[in-house]
Amino acid sequence: MDFFSRINQDFSSLPHVSAWGDARKIFQGFASSKPNHWLLPTHACKAVGGKPEQSIFAVMAVACAHIGILLVDDMLDADPRGEYHRIGMPVSSNLACAFQAAALHAISQGVQDQPARLVAISSFNEMFLSTAFGQSLDVQAPADESTYWMVAQTKSSPFFGAALQVGALAGGGTLEVAEKLKKLGFLYGEMIQIQDDMHDSMETPANPDWIEGRSPLPILFASLVEHPDQERFRKLSRNITDPAALQEAQEIIIRCGAISYCADQLIQKHQEAKEILSAIQLINPAPISSLLDKVIIPVHKLLEAADS
Repeated sequence: MDFFSRINQDFSSLPHVSAWGDARKIFQGFASSKPNHWLLPTHACKAVGGKPEQSIFAVMAVACAHIGILLVDDMLDADPRGEYHRIGMPVSSNLACAFQAAALHAISQGVQDQPARLVAISSFNEMFLSTAFGQSLDVQAPADESTYWMVAQTKSSPFFGAALQVGALAGGGTLEVAEKLKKLGFLYGEMIQIQDDMHDSMETPANPDWIEGRSPLPILFASLVEHPDQERFRKLSRNITDPAALQEAQEIIIRCGAISYCADQLIQKHQEAKEILSAIQLINPAPISSLLDKVIIPVHKLLEAADS
């Protein structure tokens, strides 16, 4: 049985869930795509010397947190792919609350060591509060780079930090090591945000970020940094549902240096993360090192293609 099948069964056995068809269906739907983020606790668990099965409860907690966050985020972003289109905003909002509660329940049931349990619950509560604040900032569409980084650090990073921290605690890691992995997870979350922004900006047809007037890092760069095509880019952005306008705007993103800037930011953060990792006393740092490297590999391939 793989982790996703196991946690699907465990989720269905939670209080009230067996009688809650919408909750089970939503969880099954997300689990069917086997999100990589759900397995973050397992990487941290193995890094501190634990066995993968020790991280089951932590994986379920992260899975529930992830679903709850996405349900809210899709509504705030008016994402046409969001579940709320199928089940309605009232049901989706209520389920988001339920999934956050389920995440905390999974931790309270799965962490036997009391100090570790309190730390893990506190970390998830802090993450939920920070994410809500970050989502509030994001709805207002960052108008400058400093606001962009504030959104990334409050909306995206806390989830990854909490995921690595709870995984380390599940594997028997010390509170000190778990806290250090949490801080590393924050930086990893920024890397993931940049990577997602690069993908979303170059997606066809136009990603909802374009249509709703939000500002992923490449779009923000092309809009704010002075370059010959700046005004043309801004004009194209107002008619981005036109395939020709989208194509030209994406060409400008590449030409003006926005993608190169994002790649440089990723490389810098990857190096910083590697330095932090080397200073953490882990029994097996390879699972965390692999996580960091997977984010940077597409950048190296992009640079190699540009040089060829």
